Amino acid sequence: MMDRETRNLEYKEQMTNSFLKTVSAFANYCDGRIVFGVRDNADVVGVSDPAALCLDIENLINDNIDPKPDYRLSVDNKTRTVKLSVSEGIDKPYCYKNKAYKRNDSSTVQVDRLEFSRLVLEGRNRTYEQLKTSEKALSFKVLELELKDKLKITEFDEDTLKTLELCDGDSNLNNAAALLSDSNHYKILDIVRFGGSIDEISERVVVENRSILSAYEEAIKVFIRYYRKEIITGARRETVEIIPEKAYREAVANAIVHRTWDVSQSIQIGMFKDRVEITSPGGLPSNLSQEEFLRGRVSFLRNPIIAGVFARLGIIEKFGTGIRRINECYKEMRLKPEFGIFENSITLTLPTKDAVISLDSQEEEIEGLLKPNKIMTRGEIETASGMERTKVIRILNRLIENRTVERIGTGRGTKYSLIR
Repeated sequence: MMDRETRNLEYKEQMTNSFLKTVSAFANYCDGRIVFGVRDNADVVGVSDPAALCLDIENLINDNIDPKPDYRLSVDNKTRTVKLSVSEGIDKPYCYKNKAYKRNDSSTVQVDRLEFSRLVLEGRNRTYEQLKTSEKALSFKVLELELKDKLKITEFDEDTLKTLELCDGDSNLNNAAALLSDSNHYKILDIVRFGGSIDEISERVVVENRSILSAYEEAIKVFIRYYRKEIITGARRETVEIIPEKAYREAVANAIVHRTWDVSQSIQIGMFKDRVEITSPGGLPSNLSQEEFLRGRVSFLRNPIIAGVFARLGIIEKFGTGIRRINECYKEMRLKPEFGIFENSITLTLPTKDAVISLDSQEEEIEGLLKPNKIMTRGEIETASGMERTKVIRILNRLIENRTVERIGTGRGTKYSLIR
């Protein structure tokens, strides 16, 4: 039984020139395979002459894809199918008829002008932030004050900018420098505090045309207004965080450091009573998988110069540790941060410490059985609920994961109770 078509796998019952678009897509963005002699529904029909087909495929790729991609052909003599394996290349963009392509789920589409320019930069081993800025007469008062305060430098001059990789040997400033300058053309943050519903806006703070360092500080000020409170008990004054401030700081810094800056869009920060949502322009880099991202294994930096400055200033600690640090802030809490990863954006949701977990009817039933401070075995829960063993195990594991229920003991003596 053949697997269904995916982002990295395409079937062709017969060879037509359209497969060259998919070759372009795989070479530009991700390793992939095209199997000839298989219908779209994964039915294997084979081809009449696999050897001749291999020769035709090779000639078409060599004559039509520029530059030549890295690929290999193999024949399954049993099924009479031909497999074309294409590797992601480094000499991007790989074009078919002067157009570059990408995979969109299991289909192949042409990239737009912005994506094409990104491929060109990637092929040259350059990033947007490294390009010479078009901004004129930039000043760096905010950056200078931060460096003098945090790093105790005494002089701020062109050599400082060169050390931070903000200008080249000819004193040309780059886009990273523009983003860190006191005044620029960039849209940075759009912060909205919502009232009782999404239609009710209590406050809106739009941050643009200024240093990303001052924008970061503005985001922290707004956060403190709504998610930090002071409780006075007798002579004691205690500061309470409704959302872990450390997690929020890390999330905003990561959004600034890892977003795409070649689009005229702001980082969206939605502040709700029970959560904060931070949406950053730009999906995952093509060479970073969702699993690697969620595990905090970020081996590729979209904006290494900006990341370097933020690291020097202590705003971020180490490259690639942001997600792990955010999750660590919620280690003892019932609700955890959630990530939404899309093609052109990434959303992080930070719940408040007192946010209520949504349970389905069966989870509520088991929670109800344990409510009167009861400690029960799994067997007792099965008997009381009338649910089968596998279902009870699955529900208990979820309730343990979201810190509603705790497991007491091990083996046959294992019991369960609500976390107080």
